[in-house]
Amino acid sequence: MSHTSGTLFRKLVSEAGSGPSRKPLQVLGAINPFCAQLAEHAGAKALYLSGSGVATASHGLPDLGITDLHDVIQDASRITSASKLPLLVDIDTGFGSAFNIARTIREMERAGVAAIHLEDQVQAKRCGHRPGKQIVTKDEMVDRIKCAIDARTDPSFVIMARTDSLAVEGLESAIARERAYADAGADMIFAEACYQLTDYKTFVEALSPPNYSRDVPILANITEFGQTPMFTVEELGRVGVSMVLYPLSAFRSMAQAAL
Repeated sequence: MSHTSGTLFRKLVSEAGSGPSRKPLQVLGAINPFCAQLAEHAGAKALYLSGSGVATASHGLPDLGITDLHDVIQDASRITSASKLPLLVDIDTGFGSAFNIARTIREMERAGVAAIHLEDQVQAKRCGHRPGKQIVTKDEMVDRIKCAIDARTDPSFVIMARTDSLAVEGLESAIARERAYADAGADMIFAEACYQLTDYKTFVEALSPPNYSRDVPILANITEFGQTPMFTVEELGRVGVSMVLYPLSAFRSMAQAAL
């Protein structure tokens, strides 16, 4: 299933097109198999399993790096068994050392996951939209990405690099990191906690010809209560974003309705 789902995810992203007419792929968060089926029934083309969603919905815990690979792979396997849509999974920092990252990639492939994103926060990580987050050096994150690439057995399986550096080190550092991550083999970039549309535009231009050797798709995370304004798909498409992620929108609506 991983070959099919990874290829499909890449195809959906490529269909976003290019330039100001770009129509980003909308990726919808699903906390469990039933929610995944609801999203599929509603017309979603791709799904997302959030680390925060696993912590909150499955364990009643905050998003502070408390859950582990077993917790995430269990929920991911259930979702891929219940829906044919490609699934992007949040693997935080890879759940440990290089050996842990390699194991995580193999387990995700085995579970039929289409794509993962791996981030550059320290091991004791926190939600990317919370204050006080810390990141590792660029070189350490490059090593993480190379471990993930080396462990991948399915070439269609997507390795997406997430950077939290904009809020910590600023725009120029974020650009340098994104290029380094793409150089290391990351297929796509997750630009976390951007404050304005021009941030995304700058990242897209820095990671596409003629400024870069290839067109690296950029994901925008649109989460309620976060640092990023609730930009529309049209606004994000005009600045070149390829994917728009809604990690927990449906879950939050469900929780609000239950109160």
